[in-house]
Amino acid sequence: MSRYHFHHDHLGYAGNVLDRLAAARDHGNIIPALLDAPGTRFVAFSGDRVLLRGMPETDDPWFKRSEVQGLGVPTETVFLGRGLGGAVFAVRFDPPAEESESAPPARDLRAMATAGVAPAATLGVLAEAKALLHWHRSHRFCATCGHPSDLAAWGWRRECAQCGTHHFPRTDPVVIMMAVSGDRCLLGRQPRFVPGMYSCLAGFLEPGETIEAAVRRELQEESGIEAGNVTYLASQPWPFPASLMIGCIAEAVSETITIDRTELEDARWFTRQDVRAILAGTHPGGILCPPPMAIAHGLMKAWAEAD
Repeated sequence: MSRYHFHHDHLGYAGNVLDRLAAARDHGNIIPALLDAPGTRFVAFSGDRVLLRGMPETDDPWFKRSEVQGLGVPTETVFLGRGLGGAVFAVRFDPPAEESESAPPARDLRAMATAGVAPAATLGVLAEAKALLHWHRSHRFCATCGHPSDLAAWGWRRECAQCGTHHFPRTDPVVIMMAVSGDRCLLGRQPRFVPGMYSCLAGFLEPGETIEAAVRRELQEESGIEAGNVTYLASQPWPFPASLMIGCIAEAVSETITIDRTELEDARWFTRQDVRAILAGTHPGGILCPPPMAIAHGLMKAWAEAD
């Protein structure tokens, strides 16, 4: 049993409670009948931005079908699932609907999660919608023969009429990890981070790798740190554009840092006391960490609170 307790309360995009009704997507009129069913709601995207119903400060992304139809003709309409009082669909408008003078306001999904004003279940639905709609936008052509493919199964498949190949949505697994050695942990920063922010290291899982192997490889490549035992703690959907963050703690077996400057601006060891101060926003050096909605924050907190 892990000695770490991971707090899921504020983890962004992880609260999706929809029943995706996989068995119904190819069966008759089950999904079409839900379009006009009582309680059915829509979320809408203008490109990759969430359209909001009402004023921007309300962060209300839920539309009725008549309201969505008033926005124009969507590029895609996909079925997300049933729950939260009814069926849920997602639509995307290209070119962006927000370019119209009568369009509702739009907001970045990352900003919505960071602000913490949208319910967890809503953020989970929006993450599913954004990832699925992005996949359709970037996979319009068959990877086998190059011909245009068509949306099928209400958004959960694309089909090529030319060669018959079926294509399915993909999620990119990413390992995000914190190397620890006794009472110290390794954190790094990328040049794109806000000044003073340090976080856990991360990287994409490669073909043929286990999660543990990917954690060890990424740590060695980016920081020169060798790791032994790897403990999985939690995962987080990350719709930028369609990843799954796999959070781990890795026991370091070396301590000399050799930074890969193409990936990191800096990496250093922090004590448990340091990390507690960083999480509390009281670090004397002004060191910051990612917000509570990010899995990196949860990994840091789990380690800082461990016995």
